[in-house]
Amino acid sequence: MNACAQPFRIKICGLSTPQTLAAALDAGADMIGLVFHPRSPRFVTLDKAAELAALARGRAAIVALLVDPDRTRMDEILERVRPDWLQLHGGETPAQVAAIRTAACLPVMKAVGISEPGDIAAIAPYRAVADLILLDAKPPRDAAYPGGHGRSFDWRILAGLDPALRFMLSGGLDPANVGAAIREVGPAGVDVSTGVESAPGVKDSEKITAFVAAARAAAEMTV
Repeated sequence: MNACAQPFRIKICGLSTPQTLAAALDAGADMIGLVFHPRSPRFVTLDKAAELAALARGRAAIVALLVDPDRTRMDEILERVRPDWLQLHGGETPAQVAAIRTAACLPVMKAVGISEPGDIAAIAPYRAVADLILLDAKPPRDAAYPGGHGRSFDWRILAGLDPALRFMLSGGLDPANVGAAIREVGPAGVDVSTGVESAPGVKDSEKITAFVAAARAAAEMTV
């Protein structure tokens, strides 16, 4: 498929209140992320996630972020939240990603942690089983959860990527640097969480609006 026909996606992850969800939707975010990892400060219960998903449905793609999910938990989320995408942010193997994608009958985004050039090799096995790759900064070694730490990585590492690879970029993005990231890296989309917060897990509506505007402007310039 012609890459030019594919939309540029802006994802706001870790939303947990109707007010900040409304800010993301009103700003024009393409995807909203709901985090189901209990150790994350952005964790939402099934009841809260279902409430937020109902508000977002039809306005943005609903993404359920899971970390090494078991089948029972995944089925609960699928039934109650009815997401449009699953984001796998744990140590899922390519075979597990394929199995989850088949079981859920949904497109899957697989996160791959990047911190050094050698990490690029980890992408290849997922290309055939994931609908989209998310390149994120590797978390600290002692981290309690795998993403949303506000860390960036050296974008120059991505210079050797296959130009045909469609991926979303994450890790340390914020309203001030997302434009430069898009121009330098040329991703198919960007994903932000910490960069639009006033405190861990507390989204800032003004930052969300500024992030979406900056990302959209940069993406339009690179078309």
